[in-house]
Amino acid sequence: MRSDSPETATAAARGGALPARAPVPVGGDGPPVLDVVIPVYNEEKDLEACVRRLHAHLAETFPYGSGGFRITVADNASTDRTPGIAEALARELDAVTSFRLDRKGRGRALRTVWSQSDAPVLAYMDVDLSTDLNALLPLVAPLISGHSDLAIGSRLARTSRVVRGPRREFISRAYNLILRGSLHARFSDAQCGFKAIRRDVAQRLLPMVEDTGWFFDTELLVLAERAGLRIHEVPVDWVDDPESTVHVVRTATDDLKGVWRVGRALAVGALPLDRLARPFGDDPRDRRIEGVPRGLARQLVGFCVVGVLSTLFYLALYSLFRTGLGPQLANAGALLVSAVANTAANRRLTFGVRGRERAVRHQAQGLVVFAIGLALTSGSLAALDAAGGGASHATELTVLIAANLAATILRFLLLRAWVFPDRRQATPASHRSDAEEREHPRALVRTTTPDNPGTHR
Repeated sequence: MRSDSPETATAAARGGALPARAPVPVGGDGPPVLDVVIPVYNEEKDLEACVRRLHAHLAETFPYGSGGFRITVADNASTDRTPGIAEALARELDAVTSFRLDRKGRGRALRTVWSQSDAPVLAYMDVDLSTDLNALLPLVAPLISGHSDLAIGSRLARTSRVVRGPRREFISRAYNLILRGSLHARFSDAQCGFKAIRRDVAQRLLPMVEDTGWFFDTELLVLAERAGLRIHEVPVDWVDDPESTVHVVRTATDDLKGVWRVGRALAVGALPLDRLARPFGDDPRDRRIEGVPRGLARQLVGFCVVGVLSTLFYLALYSLFRTGLGPQLANAGALLVSAVANTAANRRLTFGVRGRERAVRHQAQGLVVFAIGLALTSGSLAALDAAGGGASHATELTVLIAANLAATILRFLLLRAWVFPDRRQATPASHRSDAEEREHPRALVRTTTPDNPGTHR
């Protein structure tokens, strides 16, 4: 296996956008297409049968031939006969290698081997082979074809066939519900020991994953999903291993600690997910069409969603403040609080600005937009009072809703053109600052010209 230098790894972590995905070329005398890693710890009983069965399956079914795959046994500090068995298998079978670490941790083993592998597609599976091997080719095919960035086996898909006890079934489903509720994960099964990733993605993603144990999978998937990478799911046939050595309670505790750590990092924008930005081939989001403002449709949808929630929040605050204050003070207080929340939500969700840079400036500009909205709504209340005092609460709310609709249109135009302008259209790439590139990671997109059909900037 080839080992990348620290300088190369650092350059990959700090580089610009990932290149557009492309299929893995067929033929040639280069490295194998697929490297399947089997992380083990004290698995002297199951290791030999697992490797022989996997080797026979790949030799018979993998379309790239016997030289197209590699099986790597990643032993993380076993104290039994596991290292000797792995070395014996590597001497006997072609395309089998062994790798020994002196420290425990499944995540540490995968990170080490994947970081040094030269195969364009990297996979791993548990040594017990609970997952039926017929799912292996469907797992890696989308990565080989260039369609997806990661692939996972799912025991919770509707067409999966699973045999396991009620205790493990409950724990698995409860854990995935926690991920969906706390980290907004959309993948269905984070814990199935049957996953694959493209090497170019792994080079960028692995340095960002902190966990070295069982939470490694989950953290990898959450970061990939948040960065917009494509995750392919494969329904699997899976039979529980009743002799599994996994300590369920300890693993669950560590996983919950990991969920808290990753959730906190995502909430404060501490993760540099822009390192994983990439144009996905012929991505419609990267096309420039004359007369159509860039990203307008997506921004309108995001702005409308934020606007509806902000309006409900504003009305609730107004009704709360109105019980002890006059209509003008209640309106001003409700608008002020909701304006700060609205600017923060639009900054992140509508216009895709992450991190703390310019955050204070954006809030200050948002308060100017708030002042304009305050003038419109306060003017509407004043006009209502001048037209006839003693208006009912329902009438006040109706007038405020109408005034807020007018203020909303003006707010969107000001946010788009003034608070969060698209500097990519107004500033040449050669004159952009590093801060602007970090603030707008999608500036690193593919551009097409008649003389250069596939350049990247």
